[in-house]
Amino acid sequence: MPRLLLDGLVMGESPRWHAGRLWLCDWGRGEVLALDPADPTGSREVVARVDGMPFSIDWLPDGRPVATTPQGVRVGADLTPYGVPPRGFNELVVDRAGRVWVDMPGSAPWDPERLPGVVSVVLPDGTTRDVAGDVWFPNGMALLPGPVAGDPDTLLVAESHADRITAWTVTDDARLVDRRVWADLGPGSAPDGVCLDAAGSLWYASVPGRRCVRVREGGEVLQVVEADRGCFSCVLGGDDGRTLFVVANRYGADGASDGVVLTERVEVPGAAWA
Repeated sequence: MPRLLLDGLVMGESPRWHAGRLWLCDWGRGEVLALDPADPTGSREVVARVDGMPFSIDWLPDGRPVATTPQGVRVGADLTPYGVPPRGFNELVVDRAGRVWVDMPGSAPWDPERLPGVVSVVLPDGTTRDVAGDVWFPNGMALLPGPVAGDPDTLLVAESHADRITAWTVTDDARLVDRRVWADLGPGSAPDGVCLDAAGSLWYASVPGRRCVRVREGGEVLQVVEADRGCFSCVLGGDDGRTLFVVANRYGADGASDGVVLTERVEVPGAAWA
């Protein structure tokens, strides 16, 4: 079982490794947190507060933080408006050109009728447009660089309600083309948050499976990390990029959530260490 790093979260989500620290969102408290995993005191800094949920974080090429919030995409520590997607949204990832890719589910997880969602892009001028539809509860996203310098990136999106990772080629003019199944994960996998490693493989978190799973393109399972509760997302970080940080939550009989951050050492570092 992985090691407990941090407890006391209400509902942890959207972990990121940035500037030598672990960042994450506590949806239950509306807080964006940052901490040094090596700090024995376990202290955490509240770097931003968000009204409502869901919300997720990333960084623009100039270093400014950017977040999805119920009020739209926001930028900077003061969460200044930065484009307003026309619907609710879930996750985000920023590319090298500063374009913010956001995904938007068509229905809530508890809705009896499942409706498809979309992927949208927010351009640096704040313009927003949909770029892909018929995405079945789009969740975690990652950008896979082309194999050769100058090749286009590939956007990977976890479709939780379709049990797969779907890929698109990203064009220079911010379109998504050549849609394809990158990995069919099997019934009940329900991939949530994702991250990439230096080998081009992908880790995905599974809430119903209570695990994080490393797969390569095509869906072959390479490694599994089990937990005692639903795994919502994961990221690779630490000094050498070989620590898998997992945000996991469980719910009591009263519906209250109990969130933690778990860690597991792995062999292949994160994509940023490639």
